[in-house]
Amino acid sequence: MTRHPLVGTTRTRGVLTGYFYPGPVVAGRAEGAQMTDTTDATVQPHFGELLDGLRATFATGVTRPLAWRARQLDALQRFLAERESELVEAIQHDLGRPVAEAFGADIGHSRVHIKHTRKHFERWARPHRGSVGALSFPATAQVISEPLGVALVISPWNYPVQLLVEPLAAALAAGNCVVVKPSELAPSTSAVIARHLPNYLDPEAVVVVEGAVEETTALLDQRFDHIFFTGSTNVGKVVMAAAARHLTPVTLELGGKSPTIVAADADIGVAARRIVWGKLINAGQTCIAPDYLLVEDAVVDELIDRIRSTIHSFYGDDPGTSADLGRIVNERHFDRVCGLVDGGGGTVVIGGGRDRTTRRIEPTVVLDPDLDSPLMAEEIFGPVLPVVRVASIDQAIDAVNSRPKPLALYVFTSSNATADRVIATTSSGGACVNHVVVHVLPESLPFGGVGPSGMGAYHGRAGFDAFSHRRTVLRKPTRPDPAMLYPPYTKAKESLIRRVLR
Repeated sequence: MTRHPLVGTTRTRGVLTGYFYPGPVVAGRAEGAQMTDTTDATVQPHFGELLDGLRATFATGVTRPLAWRARQLDALQRFLAERESELVEAIQHDLGRPVAEAFGADIGHSRVHIKHTRKHFERWARPHRGSVGALSFPATAQVISEPLGVALVISPWNYPVQLLVEPLAAALAAGNCVVVKPSELAPSTSAVIARHLPNYLDPEAVVVVEGAVEETTALLDQRFDHIFFTGSTNVGKVVMAAAARHLTPVTLELGGKSPTIVAADADIGVAARRIVWGKLINAGQTCIAPDYLLVEDAVVDELIDRIRSTIHSFYGDDPGTSADLGRIVNERHFDRVCGLVDGGGGTVVIGGGRDRTTRRIEPTVVLDPDLDSPLMAEEIFGPVLPVVRVASIDQAIDAVNSRPKPLALYVFTSSNATADRVIATTSSGGACVNHVVVHVLPESLPFGGVGPSGMGAYHGRAGFDAFSHRRTVLRKPTRPDPAMLYPPYTKAKESLIRRVLR
């Protein structure tokens, strides 16, 4: 047994016993609350000691060897494999998702990405030679990827394993110590992670902190070397403001209203099937889910008919009770989504049913909503899909560009020229042509937002780089040592310098 720097706690076999803060976690206590710039004085000192302990670990250099990093990634894979059933059960308890979806989106997705990182991180970490150019000759140069130090990963509730484990893997591959903060709004999953993850990873370098707004605010008051946050744009602003006090770099994976453009020449059957699938994963509680449709007028009715038949094909005659459709995470979010529908104007042409007791909302399509309503201004994060008629693709492009840059953009068309025009004249974190959501799957492609939908990226090499400092090291011999570099600066020297730098 070793004494941890945090007062009042001890570690046994890598398990932290006791809480990191006074008092137990109260599940759901953060509902409706906002993080602030003030910190409870009884919480703050404990996190300061926690960070001191992690900095002491990092200072020993234990996290820098590639062998240590490989062991952590291997252990993270074992955690997912050996605790799979507990994690899936916890996700089901928190979100009501079917087993296939809970496993595929959280466990399986994470395994694939960790496997890719494990295979390639040693090459990513390898110093590489750089050109010194004529001005520094003779010399040699290297670019070295160094770990940043102590990173904080704050994960959301909607994919409570994937969105914690994947940035954690990137931070470990880069050689950092890490504090991970699971979401209190997925309390069962948070508990499984807190109970078991410390048994797999180096307990002196990786710490799990449970808690809600008070604890997160106290953590953000500390000086980290990088903060990785996944969540809403509003809370992202709070995180960035807190990081600014210490000039801490951030990666923000946020959200926004991801549009889907459907051209008149699209394969409407395929478009309907893929849109329904992507929209209703996790009951629409996905940051890159199609948030609203911009549909050329000629195919609006056909698309709605195909969406209706697809919903019944996927979820049966009573979709609101289907075991294959998850539920809304809590009553506050349930009420918020229902309020968006009720205040959104337009016509509910599909679904609309809801049950507050079970927190289930039928897949709902709203045609011709009020464009100034909250339904069309806020990220929906639920199984509700507004459909907006447009007269042309140009009008759809103008509609996208009139709003904040989204995390994702989707376009369905049989014309490469149309797809290219949409991509070339809009901006988004990522995009898909003739599909939705799947751009997040390839483990080697960077994933991130732009503008209010986020900053920075991860997945594959991008994640490794996010948690690394790319340090240039230039080496020069002591000879030659030309006098022209040094004062006094004569006219002859000035003339020579001008010729060299021309």
